[in-house]
Amino acid sequence: MSRPALAAAGMFAVLALAIWQIPGMKFTAWLCAGAAGVCLLWAVLCRWAQTSRRGKVCKAVFLACLCAGAVGFAAIEAVLIFQGEQDHLDDPADAVIVLGAGVNGTVPSLALSTRINAAEEYLTRHPQTPAVLSGGQGPGEEITEARAMYDALTARGIDGGRLLLEERSTSTAENFAYSTALLRAEGFDTENGTFAVVTNDFHCVRARLLARRTGLNAFCVPAELPLAGLGANYYVREAFAMVKTVLFD
Repeated sequence: MSRPALAAAGMFAVLALAIWQIPGMKFTAWLCAGAAGVCLLWAVLCRWAQTSRRGKVCKAVFLACLCAGAVGFAAIEAVLIFQGEQDHLDDPADAVIVLGAGVNGTVPSLALSTRINAAEEYLTRHPQTPAVLSGGQGPGEEITEARAMYDALTARGIDGGRLLLEERSTSTAENFAYSTALLRAEGFDTENGTFAVVTNDFHCVRARLLARRTGLNAFCVPAELPLAGLGANYYVREAFAMVKTVLFD
Protein backbone atom coordinates (compact mmCIF):
# COMPACT_ATOMS: atom_id res chain seq x y z
CA MET A 1 0.00 0.00 0.00
CA SER A 2 2.82 2.42 0.76
CA ARG A 3 4.46 2.31 -2.69
CA PRO A 4 1.30 3.28 -4.64
CA ALA A 5 0.66 6.00 -2.09
CA LEU A 6 4.18 7.35 -2.53
CA ALA A 7 3.77 7.25 -6.31
CA ALA A 8 0.46 9.12 -6.01
CA ALA A 9 2.10 11.70 -3.74
CA GLY A 10 4.77 12.32 -6.37
CA MET A 11 2.15 12.60 -9.11
CA PHE A 12 0.08 15.13 -7.17
CA ALA A 13 3.21 17.15 -6.34
CA VAL A 14 4.17 17.37 -10.02
CA LEU A 15 0.58 18.23 -10.93
CA ALA A 16 0.53 21.00 -8.33
CA LEU A 17 3.67 22.56 -9.82
CA ALA A 18 2.21 22.39 -13.34
CA ILE A 19 -1.19 23.81 -12.42
CA TRP A 20 0.42 26.63 -10.41
CA GLN A 21 1.49 28.20 -13.73
CA ILE A 22 -2.11 28.44 -15.00
CA PRO A 23 -3.86 31.76 -14.20
CA GLY A 24 -6.85 31.37 -11.91
CA MET A 25 -5.95 27.81 -10.90
CA LYS A 26 -3.79 28.38 -7.83
CA PHE A 27 -6.39 26.97 -5.45
CA THR A 28 -6.43 23.72 -7.41
CA ALA A 29 -2.63 23.70 -7.25
CA TRP A 30 -2.78 24.02 -3.46
CA LEU A 31 -5.39 21.27 -3.39
CA CYS A 32 -3.09 18.97 -5.36
CA ALA A 33 -0.28 19.79 -2.95
CA GLY A 34 -2.60 18.87 -0.10
CA ALA A 35 -3.49 15.61 -1.83
CA ALA A 36 0.22 14.86 -2.13
CA GLY A 37 0.55 15.40 1.62
CA VAL A 38 -2.41 13.10 2.31
CA CYS A 39 -0.91 10.36 0.14
CA LEU A 40 2.44 10.73 1.88
CA LEU A 41 0.79 10.51 5.30
CA TRP A 42 -1.15 7.43 4.18
CA ALA A 43 2.10 5.77 3.11
CA VAL A 44 3.59 6.47 6.54
CA LEU A 45 0.51 5.11 8.31
CA CYS A 46 0.52 1.98 6.15
CA ARG A 47 4.14 1.31 7.09
CA TRP A 48 3.44 2.04 10.77
CA ALA A 49 0.37 -0.23 10.79
CA GLN A 50 2.55 -3.18 9.72
CA THR A 51 4.53 -3.04 12.95
CA SER A 52 2.23 -1.45 15.55
CA ARG A 53 -1.29 -1.93 16.87
CA ARG A 54 -1.45 1.79 17.53
CA GLY A 55 -0.48 2.36 13.91
CA LYS A 56 -3.41 0.19 12.77
CA VAL A 57 -5.80 2.25 14.90
CA CYS A 58 -4.43 5.53 13.56
CA LYS A 59 -4.67 4.22 10.00
CA ALA A 60 -8.31 3.20 10.52
CA VAL A 61 -9.21 6.57 12.07
CA PHE A 62 -7.47 8.44 9.27
CA LEU A 63 -9.30 6.38 6.64
CA ALA A 64 -12.66 6.97 8.35
CA CYS A 65 -12.03 10.73 8.46
CA LEU A 66 -10.96 10.70 4.81
CA CYS A 67 -14.14 8.86 3.77
CA ALA A 68 -16.35 11.18 5.81
CA GLY A 69 -14.67 14.19 4.24
CA ALA A 70 -15.15 12.76 0.75
CA VAL A 71 -18.85 12.12 1.37
CA GLY A 72 -19.33 15.62 2.78
CA PHE A 73 -17.47 17.19 -0.14
CA ALA A 74 -19.57 15.24 -2.66
CA ALA A 75 -22.78 16.33 -0.94
CA ILE A 76 -21.78 20.01 -1.01
CA GLU A 77 -20.76 19.77 -4.67
CA ALA A 78 -24.10 18.17 -5.55
CA VAL A 79 -25.96 21.10 -3.96
CA LEU A 80 -23.71 23.68 -5.68
CA ILE A 81 -24.17 22.08 -9.09
CA PHE A 82 -27.93 21.67 -8.68
CA GLN A 83 -28.44 25.30 -7.65
CA GLY A 84 -26.06 26.54 -10.32
CA GLU A 85 -28.16 24.94 -13.04
CA GLN A 86 -31.48 26.53 -12.06
CA ASP A 87 -33.01 28.88 -14.64
CA HIS A 88 -34.67 31.96 -13.13
CA LEU A 89 -34.35 34.34 -16.08
CA ASP A 90 -38.12 34.69 -16.41
CA ASP A 91 -38.81 35.10 -12.68
CA PRO A 92 -39.81 38.68 -11.75
CA ALA A 93 -38.00 40.66 -9.05
CA ASP A 94 -38.30 44.08 -7.47
CA ALA A 95 -34.65 44.74 -8.28
CA VAL A 96 -31.50 42.96 -9.37
CA ILE A 97 -28.17 42.84 -7.54
CA VAL A 98 -25.22 42.04 -9.80
CA LEU A 99 -22.22 40.89 -7.79
CA GLY A 100 -18.82 42.12 -8.89
CA ALA A 101 -15.74 40.12 -9.80
CA GLY A 102 -12.22 40.98 -10.91
CA VAL A 103 -11.35 43.73 -13.38
CA ASN A 104 -8.05 43.68 -15.27
CA GLY A 105 -7.31 47.39 -15.45
CA THR A 106 -10.60 48.50 -17.00
CA VAL A 107 -11.43 45.18 -18.71
CA PRO A 108 -13.85 42.78 -16.95
CA SER A 109 -12.39 39.40 -16.07
CA LEU A 110 -13.91 36.24 -17.52
CA ALA A 111 -16.01 35.73 -14.38
CA LEU A 112 -17.28 39.31 -14.46
CA SER A 113 -17.96 39.16 -18.21
CA THR A 114 -20.25 36.18 -17.75
CA ARG A 115 -22.10 38.01 -14.97
CA ILE A 116 -22.52 41.03 -17.23
CA ASN A 117 -23.94 38.76 -19.95
CA ALA A 118 -26.45 37.21 -17.53
CA ALA A 119 -27.39 40.63 -16.15
CA GLU A 120 -27.94 41.97 -19.67
CA GLU A 121 -30.22 39.04 -20.53
CA TYR A 122 -32.25 39.38 -17.33
CA LEU A 123 -32.60 43.15 -17.64
CA THR A 124 -33.62 42.83 -21.28
CA ARG A 125 -36.37 40.37 -20.37
CA HIS A 126 -37.52 42.62 -17.50
CA PRO A 127 -37.23 46.15 -18.92
CA GLN A 128 -38.83 47.85 -15.89
CA THR A 129 -36.57 46.23 -13.29
CA PRO A 130 -33.69 48.32 -11.87
CA ALA A 131 -30.33 46.87 -10.86
CA VAL A 132 -27.64 47.50 -8.28
CA LEU A 133 -24.15 46.93 -9.68
CA SER A 134 -22.08 45.98 -6.65
CA GLY A 135 -18.30 45.92 -6.43
CA GLY A 136 -15.47 48.15 -5.25
CA GLN A 137 -11.94 48.62 -6.56
CA GLY A 138 -9.20 46.12 -5.78
CA PRO A 139 -5.51 45.64 -6.63
CA GLY A 140 -4.83 45.86 -10.37
CA GLU A 141 -8.19 47.50 -11.02
CA GLU A 142 -8.20 51.01 -12.50
CA ILE A 143 -11.95 51.40 -12.01
CA THR A 144 -14.46 49.86 -9.64
CA GLU A 145 -16.12 46.60 -10.59
CA ALA A 146 -19.47 48.41 -10.45
CA ARG A 147 -18.24 50.99 -12.96
CA ALA A 148 -16.91 48.27 -15.27
CA MET A 149 -20.34 46.62 -15.24
CA TYR A 150 -22.08 49.95 -15.81
CA ASP A 151 -19.88 50.79 -18.80
CA ALA A 152 -20.44 47.36 -20.36
CA LEU A 153 -24.21 47.29 -19.83
CA THR A 154 -24.83 50.83 -21.05
CA ALA A 155 -22.67 50.13 -24.12
CA ARG A 156 -25.07 47.26 -24.87
CA GLY A 157 -28.10 49.49 -24.69
CA ILE A 158 -29.22 49.09 -21.07
CA ASP A 159 -30.56 52.43 -19.79
CA GLY A 160 -28.10 53.86 -17.27
CA GLY A 161 -31.03 55.32 -15.34
CA ARG A 162 -31.95 51.79 -14.25
CA LEU A 163 -28.50 51.13 -12.79
CA LEU A 164 -27.42 52.00 -9.25
CA LEU A 165 -23.71 51.80 -8.46
CA GLU A 166 -22.45 50.38 -5.16
CA GLU A 167 -18.69 50.98 -5.29
CA ARG A 168 -17.44 50.26 -1.74
CA SER A 169 -17.69 46.50 -1.27
CA THR A 170 -14.70 44.18 -1.22
CA SER A 171 -16.44 40.87 -0.41
CA THR A 172 -19.72 39.10 -1.09
CA ALA A 173 -20.96 39.88 2.44
CA GLU A 174 -20.24 43.58 1.84
CA ASN A 175 -21.90 43.36 -1.60
CA PHE A 176 -25.17 42.51 0.12
CA ALA A 177 -24.76 44.79 3.13
CA TYR A 178 -24.05 47.90 1.04
CA SER A 179 -26.50 46.97 -1.74
CA THR A 180 -29.28 46.43 0.79
CA ALA A 181 -28.61 49.82 2.35
CA LEU A 182 -28.65 51.43 -1.11
CA LEU A 183 -31.93 49.75 -2.00
CA ARG A 184 -33.51 50.91 1.24
CA ALA A 185 -32.33 54.46 0.58
CA GLU A 186 -34.00 54.26 -2.82
CA GLY A 187 -37.28 53.23 -1.22
CA PHE A 188 -37.30 49.48 -1.84
CA ASP A 189 -38.91 47.17 0.70
CA THR A 190 -35.94 44.92 1.42
CA GLU A 191 -37.83 42.96 4.08
CA ASN A 192 -40.80 41.89 1.96
CA GLY A 193 -39.57 42.30 -1.60
CA THR A 194 -38.04 39.73 -3.93
CA PHE A 195 -34.61 40.28 -5.45
CA ALA A 196 -32.63 38.61 -8.21
CA VAL A 197 -28.92 38.06 -7.64
CA VAL A 198 -26.67 37.69 -10.66
CA THR A 199 -23.47 35.79 -9.97
CA ASN A 200 -21.58 32.80 -11.33
CA ASP A 201 -23.21 29.38 -11.18
CA PHE A 202 -20.77 27.96 -8.62
CA HIS A 203 -21.38 30.94 -6.32
CA CYS A 204 -25.19 30.80 -6.18
CA VAL A 205 -25.62 28.82 -2.94
CA ARG A 206 -23.28 30.98 -0.88
CA ALA A 207 -24.65 34.17 -2.43
CA ARG A 208 -28.20 33.26 -1.43
CA LEU A 209 -27.03 32.34 2.07
CA LEU A 210 -25.32 35.70 2.51
CA ALA A 211 -28.31 37.52 0.99
CA ARG A 212 -30.60 35.93 3.57
CA ARG A 213 -28.25 36.99 6.35
CA THR A 214 -28.92 40.59 5.33
CA GLY A 215 -32.66 39.97 5.28
CA LEU A 216 -33.14 39.70 1.52
CA ASN A 217 -35.51 37.22 -0.09
CA ALA A 218 -33.40 36.41 -3.13
CA PHE A 219 -33.12 33.97 -6.00
CA CYS A 220 -30.08 33.48 -8.18
CA VAL A 221 -29.60 34.11 -11.88
CA PRO A 222 -26.54 31.95 -12.60
CA ALA A 223 -23.84 33.00 -15.05
CA GLU A 224 -22.00 29.98 -16.41
CA LEU A 225 -18.23 30.01 -16.87
CA PRO A 226 -17.50 28.74 -20.39
CA LEU A 227 -14.24 26.94 -19.62
CA ALA A 228 -14.83 23.50 -18.12
CA GLY A 229 -11.46 23.31 -16.37
CA LEU A 230 -11.74 26.76 -14.83
CA GLY A 231 -15.35 26.14 -13.84
CA ALA A 232 -14.37 22.89 -12.09
CA ASN A 233 -11.63 24.76 -10.24
CA TYR A 234 -14.13 27.30 -8.91
CA TYR A 235 -16.68 24.64 -7.96
CA VAL A 236 -14.05 22.82 -5.90
CA ARG A 237 -12.89 26.03 -4.25
CA GLU A 238 -16.46 27.05 -3.52
CA ALA A 239 -17.09 23.89 -1.47
CA PHE A 240 -14.36 24.94 0.95
CA ALA A 241 -15.63 28.53 0.93
CA MET A 242 -19.10 27.25 1.87
CA VAL A 243 -17.72 25.40 4.88
CA LYS A 244 -15.85 28.52 5.99
CA THR A 245 -18.93 30.72 5.57
CA VAL A 246 -21.23 28.36 7.47
CA LEU A 247 -18.84 27.62 10.34
CA PHE A 248 -16.82 30.81 10.81
CA ASP A 249 -18.39 33.84 9.12
